[in-house]
Amino acid sequence: MNRLVIFTLLCSAIVSAQGNNGYWQQHADYKMEVTMDVETFGYTGTQVLTYTNNSPDTLNRVFYHMYFNAFQPGSEMDMRLQAIEDPDGRMARDGNSRIAALKPDEIGFLRASSLSQDGAQLQPVLEGTVLVVPLAKPILPGSKTTFEMSFEGQVPVQIRRSGRNNAEGVALSMSQWYPKMAEYDFEGWHDDPYIAREFHGVWADFDLKLTIDKDYVVGGSGYLQNPQEIGHGYEAPGTTVAKPRGKTLTWHFKAPMVHDFMWAADPEYRHDTLETESGTTLHFFYKDDPEILENWKNLQPKTAETLAFFNRNIGPYPYKQYSVVQGGDGGMEYAMSTLITGNRQFGSLVGVTVHEMAHSWFQHVLATNESKHEWMDEGFTSFISSLCMNEIMDRGEENPFAGSYRNYYYLVNSGREQPLTTHADRYDFNTGYGVSAYSKGAVFLAQLGYVIGQDKLMQTIRRYYDDFKFKHPTPNDIIRTAEKVSGMQLGWYLTDFAQTTNTIDYVLESVTAEGDQTRVVLSRKGLMPMPIDLVAAFKDGSRMSYYLPLRMMRGEKENPYPGMQREVLGDWPWAQPRYEFLIDKPIGEIEALVIDPSSLMADVDAENNFWQAGE
Repeated sequence: MNRLVIFTLLCSAIVSAQGNNGYWQQHADYKMEVTMDVETFGYTGTQVLTYTNNSPDTLNRVFYHMYFNAFQPGSEMDMRLQAIEDPDGRMARDGNSRIAALKPDEIGFLRASSLSQDGAQLQPVLEGTVLVVPLAKPILPGSKTTFEMSFEGQVPVQIRRSGRNNAEGVALSMSQWYPKMAEYDFEGWHDDPYIAREFHGVWADFDLKLTIDKDYVVGGSGYLQNPQEIGHGYEAPGTTVAKPRGKTLTWHFKAPMVHDFMWAADPEYRHDTLETESGTTLHFFYKDDPEILENWKNLQPKTAETLAFFNRNIGPYPYKQYSVVQGGDGGMEYAMSTLITGNRQFGSLVGVTVHEMAHSWFQHVLATNESKHEWMDEGFTSFISSLCMNEIMDRGEENPFAGSYRNYYYLVNSGREQPLTTHADRYDFNTGYGVSAYSKGAVFLAQLGYVIGQDKLMQTIRRYYDDFKFKHPTPNDIIRTAEKVSGMQLGWYLTDFAQTTNTIDYVLESVTAEGDQTRVVLSRKGLMPMPIDLVAAFKDGSRMSYYLPLRMMRGEKENPYPGMQREVLGDWPWAQPRYEFLIDKPIGEIEALVIDPSSLMADVDAENNFWQAGE
């Protein structure tokens, strides 16, 4: 039995076992044969999709995403670009939508020319980027059905993620390119139109045969099944590659247990591979351009370091391959691969690779619905990639998340923050989405470390990965994992920080003499509760930590300053606006007091967190 079959059976066993706990998720098997015309950028294909309904519900219709239809004048994506105050600079010029100016031979489209269910013809209705499909017969709980589709598409001028001839000259960046079954879960169908960003998909096994001009090199998701026919750096050393008999080659890829499939192709791609200690083969596809060659060569060992870092700090990468592919318009994660622009300074090239690779854990194995919970994939990725960059680039930053905190404070002070429960397409302005998803999402984890302790946070991340890999975890899953690891009650943290715009603002209100002791008064000004670390610096050079647990936590974290003596004080109930305690030293011996010297508590006004003698 080969490794690919064993992996597929293992994943299937994991999903089946989940049913014992009341959890279920749908599954699909895609078999596609596609022919790409590199002159016209048109393509045709067939798709056989076997869909398994693991839900307790009877399904009377299904939905396909037809993403390329977004790249047409008048589409919802186009309309949103014209309406939003700060359109994405890659998609608009001088504030004007680039999509609105596309000519018929520049647009993207994806159309089903025929569709059947178990041999019965269907009458689907195309509504923009969503194909609505009434079924010939219901799909009963626990049953399977097979859809057969013929489709045609046109690759748009590269505007966002996908497209042809990007700014760096990559011919084909093929993401969101095929008819993709929408996800159905405990919340129902997720048939979101493609308006701006973020995706959600069914766990699936992909089998793709791609026929394309023989001079093009292809990289992306999946394991190549016929390297001896293809060559282009895929073949084993010493292998004789068969010469193509015609003008095209057919590339055969399989990708087990993924929820998306991307490929990119260019006749000038260089293809390098690097074997890692973990057994994962890294593939690199980049333009044969002397100006970027050195950076792309130096990127390769850094990518191996990144893989090792994530394997240690999140959990083992489950696939035997990962590809870094030049293409697209920035950086975007896909199954077993990423598309990144490659003409960058070295630090930027490493940074975008680290971030997108981290998504292989936070989104492509821990498959959150990033349309609804975008902060869980972008924010958690930003958190772990900041840690990784701090290590592999030897930055030595005391707080590698400082930039995320600054961005969050900027958004709060703007007065335009929206809760993290906001759908990715529903943010009032793009900056609000970016700061919320990336920065506040990163602060969520960094600050959780402040609440439960850094060691417990890293244990939480590793257990979260172990418990929810190959599933669709929700916000409740990460907070319940943190509760199990820490022994604390943490529902309040998820509620306030992710589901409201409540802010944290604690005040060191007064420090006064009381005989041979010193009375300290703190107050809670913001609505969001937090436990408090307060550190006293004494004039003799000693330090003392005072810990004020939050009552609703029903627990205490370990001393975050192991080299410093700590006194655990009584709980602070949230409804109590002030808290007083005595330091067993006269005020004349105290040099300074500070709330949270780590700066990991996202207090929106740090100016009132400090007291110094003589001021």
